[in-house]
Amino acid sequence: MQTQQLRIRLEEIRANLAAASGGRYAPPEIIAVTKTHPAQDILPLAELGVESIGENRVQEILEKLPGLAENGEKFRIHLIGRLQTNKVKYIIDKVCMIQSVDRLSLAEEIDRQARKHGVRMPVLVQVSPAGEEQKGGMPPEDVRPFLEKLRQMPGVEVQGLMAVMPNTRDEAYLSGLFADMRRLFEQLREENIPGVRMEQLSMGMSGDYLLAARHGATMVRIGSALMGARSYPQHIE
Repeated sequence: MQTQQLRIRLEEIRANLAAASGGRYAPPEIIAVTKTHPAQDILPLAELGVESIGENRVQEILEKLPGLAENGEKFRIHLIGRLQTNKVKYIIDKVCMIQSVDRLSLAEEIDRQARKHGVRMPVLVQVSPAGEEQKGGMPPEDVRPFLEKLRQMPGVEVQGLMAVMPNTRDEAYLSGLFADMRRLFEQLREENIPGVRMEQLSMGMSGDYLLAARHGATMVRIGSALMGARSYPQHIE
């Protein structure tokens, strides 16, 4: 994609986010979802002021890293897809945050690998507000007990919550789910749980990011609306 086309899309998205936030909340940070896009398509984001990118697959992150480093660009890579425990070791020192922590076995492996590398890995707890098991995430009622376990792990730094919403055009339904997520986020923040930082609420993608901003998302994960649609190559499937 040409830089000028990317700039136009980015300016439109930023303006939309500012309008949707309406002064009630600060406009959320844009996490550019760059899955399926080669490094050369991602590099122009840096000169446009986008520092954070989101990737779903460990293999794809590893393949892109050399290309992303060619020009000395320093992107903050967020792992936003479902993560297998046996792949944590490959990206523990290569990503700035893991947004999809939704089970104890994964958290324990992140903790183990982070301590092994002498780091604390920032994570978000993935919540499933609509109960869609295939997308990962835990029921809202399980989040508080899960946080009690995470805060005892020295290699894990909880920074907030993440959610993937259902693929639906029912705006009223989605709005209710976003509101529920914001309510849960604020409740946990007010509790001020020791060892837990409730600062980030990552929700909203290309189809619903304006609703997310309206309900106080601090991060929105935008792929096709910014980068354009692109399918995975056959060898990655």
